[in-house]
Amino acid sequence: MKIKLAYGKTGLDVDLPDGVSVTVVEPQFVPAAPDQRGVVAESLRNPIGSPPLAAMVKPGDTVGVVFSDITRPTPNHIIIPVILEELERAGVPRDKITLFNSTGTHRLNTEEELVGMLTREVVDSYRIVQNDARAKGRHVSMGTTSTGNEILLDKDFVNVSFKILTGFIEPHFFAGFSGGGKAVMPGMAHLETVMRNHNARTMDDPKAVWGVLDGNPVQIEVGQAADMVKPDFLVNVTLNRDKDITASFAGEWRKAHRKGTEFVRKTAMVRTDSLFDIVITSNSGYPLDLNLYQAVKGMSAAAKVVKPGGVIIIAAECWDGIPDHGSFGRLLREARDVDDLLARIRSDGFMVDDQWQAQILGILAQKADIHVYTTGLTEEQITGAHLKACASIEQLVARLVKKIGKGAKICVLPEGPQTIPYYEG
Repeated sequence: MKIKLAYGKTGLDVDLPDGVSVTVVEPQFVPAAPDQRGVVAESLRNPIGSPPLAAMVKPGDTVGVVFSDITRPTPNHIIIPVILEELERAGVPRDKITLFNSTGTHRLNTEEELVGMLTREVVDSYRIVQNDARAKGRHVSMGTTSTGNEILLDKDFVNVSFKILTGFIEPHFFAGFSGGGKAVMPGMAHLETVMRNHNARTMDDPKAVWGVLDGNPVQIEVGQAADMVKPDFLVNVTLNRDKDITASFAGEWRKAHRKGTEFVRKTAMVRTDSLFDIVITSNSGYPLDLNLYQAVKGMSAAAKVVKPGGVIIIAAECWDGIPDHGSFGRLLREARDVDDLLARIRSDGFMVDDQWQAQILGILAQKADIHVYTTGLTEEQITGAHLKACASIEQLVARLVKKIGKGAKICVLPEGPQTIPYYEG
């Protein structure tokens, strides 16, 4: 059985053995909107729970438009120009508009990456501010959440008079769904704020999982942080496996985001009839599989339906490495094993950037053997992350099937975390 996994920019063909039970789980395919720019523009003019964008913004406003960074496949090259055209229609001068790159705790993007994301014309014509979560003096306190987390946000973003959030909606492995207020926090937040939100206790919470918004401690605090800056408008899109826009949800930030998550829940969450011995997944291809840090999402999606003690095989290009920036790689290297890793992270007072991703990787590795197929990491890097290197998915599967027997059950998630399988027992 031949399967094509989303891998890098070109995909990866995998030939699975005949005579074995193979279940392919992928999102319900929704065709691209016939006019992708048009569907975004229409959502700005007929929004959810608010007046049209052009009727809300005033020529004298200083406008901030928040956009996703290189780790997300958000079609900024479509969304941002459409918004800018609408602001121009409303009479807002270009020098009153700032584009904010919501990097969260990720590295700053290069000019080449910004041009690829936004177009050369946009980069040359508008002021761009990238959130540097580790910078000193760049963030201001907006107050504290119900859990006592001080919300520190980029001061330039806080100071604009009209704030527009953008992004795309997909299931998220601990925030429930992406999009919405995540553009504010962690997007425009200081590292200390993000670390407190992503602490070990929160990551262990049973409601901090795929597809859950209500009662999710991550989302509760995201919402409180966003409300502190009072976003004026939101534009979130949904995408199909070709990264084309299928729908656009715009308007009042909470209502528009909730409407979008309802759409995604119907198309991207799939119930299975059993758990599986082997789950083969991807991390949705470029740009989502840029490094091992991001690939934890694909592992997490597979873990939803793998048997305890089973095997997860993930194909992720990892052209950006582990990566080198942040503490994710160091946390993994310094731990003797997975148990030691989790014990360190869960110890009193422990707080290090990227610990949440390392914690989730550790939890997943306790549940299943995780094998990584990649052209971007060495075997030493993979084993140093407490995972197993896979030189050939076909050969590995053949060995596993021989060991388990012909009754082995295999699940394949070609699009990785674009599809969230679940089993209700």
